[in-house]
Amino acid sequence: MGGRSRAAAQVLAGKGFREVYNLKGGIRAWDGLTAKGPSEMGMSFLTGEETAKEIVIIAYGMEEGLGAFYRKMAEMADHAEAISLFEQLAGFEDHHKDRLSDLYDALVSGTEKGEGLDHQVVDMMEGGFTPREFLEQNQDAIGDLPAILNMAMMLEAQAMDLYHRYAQKVTEEKAQTLLYDIAEEEKMHLNRLGELLQNNLL
Repeated sequence: MGGRSRAAAQVLAGKGFREVYNLKGGIRAWDGLTAKGPSEMGMSFLTGEETAKEIVIIAYGMEEGLGAFYRKMAEMADHAEAISLFEQLAGFEDHHKDRLSDLYDALVSGTEKGEGLDHQVVDMMEGGFTPREFLEQNQDAIGDLPAILNMAMMLEAQAMDLYHRYAQKVTEEKAQTLLYDIAEEEKMHLNRLGELLQNNLL
């Protein structure tokens, strides 16, 4: 058993989760389901030569895509609690966009400040999914609140992983640092979603 996984299990147990398991032998001992999908998923927008400014534009577009997805799911939901949760999730993405707008303004000068981001179109949302494909595959998640939160946590975990993979590919040091910072914000968002999920399960 690894030290990090043991510590993570202890944290979860301390938070009140009743069924927490730490696999002896670590990931090498796992013989259950495996993740699917190509390792390059979501990497099509990155050549490795992007500047920090270009990274912010891409990240903003993905936040916009996910926010639009949540709002579309809210329109499709058939009860008030699900609608409210999807709107709250969309609000999280708006907060991330505000943060990215501030980062963008810090990277540009003159007339570029406060302009440009809302006009960037990226047909991808956080995690490397296209909104249409993900909506088609996850319409069943619009009713059950824990299922909605699990879906949101999966997206944030995928986004965090994607930004880490971006960071390993870019050549500009400022862009790499920025990507790691964005990934940390996704990690904090993931923690918040975990708290919401716990509150809905207890």
